[in-house]
Amino acid sequence: MDQGITAFPVLGIDAVIFIVGNAKQAAHYYSSAFGMRLVAYSGPENGSAETASYVLESGRARFVFTSVIKATTDTGAFLARHVAEHGDGVLDLALEVPDARRAYAHAVERGATGLSAPREITDEHGTVVLASIAAYGQTRHSFVERGGYRGPYLPGFTAAAPIVEPRTEGAFRAIDHCVGNVELGAMNDWVDFYGKVMDFTTMKEFVGDDIATEYSALMSKVVADGTFAVKFPINEPAVGRKKSQIDEYLEFYGGPGVQHIALATDDIVAAVRAMRAAGVEFLDTPDSYYDTLGEWAGETHVGVGTLRELRILVDRDEDGYLLQIFTKPVQDRPTVFFELIERHGSMGFGKGNFKALFEAIEREQARRGNL
Repeated sequence: MDQGITAFPVLGIDAVIFIVGNAKQAAHYYSSAFGMRLVAYSGPENGSAETASYVLESGRARFVFTSVIKATTDTGAFLARHVAEHGDGVLDLALEVPDARRAYAHAVERGATGLSAPREITDEHGTVVLASIAAYGQTRHSFVERGGYRGPYLPGFTAAAPIVEPRTEGAFRAIDHCVGNVELGAMNDWVDFYGKVMDFTTMKEFVGDDIATEYSALMSKVVADGTFAVKFPINEPAVGRKKSQIDEYLEFYGGPGVQHIALATDDIVAAVRAMRAAGVEFLDTPDSYYDTLGEWAGETHVGVGTLRELRILVDRDEDGYLLQIFTKPVQDRPTVFFELIERHGSMGFGKGNFKALFEAIEREQARRGNL
């Protein structure tokens, strides 16, 4: 679909907004381990008595970490409950749009639940228009219109100096896709939601034996805007002999939510080396995966020896190939994790790696006693 004629144009993911128990410590971790750079801050020092928020960027990727200092309003109480119920997690997949009022009106007219009607916020750097709607679980989508704004993030935020000079700076440059987990039987409803409310189309489908092992399985469909700037895979559990990774997530997160965020990199080898050295833990892959890799994945610009050393996965389709690797959960609850992905033509999601990935996750589940 041509974005110029779609009724719901989007420019990309504006920010992934996390609600966490300690935003200062989270900002330090993502600075030192993920190589992100602190660019803006909001807290008691500049008028936000209830919450503290740190804005980190890497290329076009932007994360916001917010924690409650003292809940004095309904909003603060909601955010405090969110952490208590879900642990550290994603509240908002904010979308940059050219016209937030139009986006909100279109979404609500098509059946979305409005959470915050369009409003303007202004400071000396200009004006931003914000609105938000509900998505799966307690996840939401804010619509951010910032074409006339030149500040570091939003009005109410001030520019901030880096927490540390990250050793891993530049490990990734953008958000490739964000994956949501929903309960059994809800996947198609949410696929329909994105189609109806945002004019997204179904880009990929993985059902049946596509993502299955001896013990567990899941189903997944990927929705995307017309230009593929925003891609949202939606997962649901499938019936299996044991508890799947989706079941485990839903249990420990306390319902549907964002499971993982894929980060686009131009040099996955350098990124993995630097992030490992900074303490990031990645899922392991058996040596047997690499013994026959060249037979079905073909040659890549990274040799099999390096792929084996770093446990990087490869997948190939008719358009090219991709390299990918997944972290372990980045908090004590086995919920949110990350993917690094380097694309060379392929617009896939690593279908050829699903079995190896799923088995690696099952090994971690078994170690936690949750399989």
